[in-house]
Amino acid sequence: MQATAYTYDPATRSGSVLLDDGTPLPFDAEAFDAGGLRLLRPGQRVRIETETETGTENGAETGTGAEGGRRRVTLVTLQTF
Repeated sequence: MQATAYTYDPATRSGSVLLDDGTPLPFDAEAFDAGGLRLLRPGQRVRIETETETGTENGAETGTGAEGGRRRVTLVTLQTF
């Protein structure tokens, strides 16, 4: 799924993205490191993968999951065309 980088803290390698519907979604250092990035600037388009408590979504936009599980970002990388 695509999103826009919203915040990023290089000291903790964590931040947040905005989904295309404006929903903010935080990410941690593990998700940032999984994408192989060194730096992220607010406003950059990114590709993210998420999972819920009920399982991996692999980027599918399914809201919070069939059983209302919380969505967690597992990968943040630059969007390439």
